[in-house]
Amino acid sequence: MTQHCSRHYIVRGRVQGVFYRGASKNEAVRLGINGWVRNLPDGSVEAYAIGECHAVAEFERWLAQGPTNANVAMVDAHDADVERFSEFTVR
Repeated sequence: MTQHCSRHYIVRGRVQGVFYRGASKNEAVRLGINGWVRNLPDGSVEAYAIGECHAVAEFERWLAQGPTNANVAMVDAHDADVERFSEFTVR
């Protein structure tokens, strides 16, 4: 049986204005996970990821690196109990 995980992230650094949200969606879709990602007023990014644990762990590694031109300072990650999403969304 496949184990599923839910994670909540706050990503800090230069992550707005560099297509970080769109790139996050593309990576999530590639990995087959669900959730959402959005910019926060303080310049950080909030994300949820729900899916197979190995894919969520890979997404977390991607968040720490980010796309070209991003400068991720820190990723706070916590287990989350969130409802399942039918598809990955960007806000």
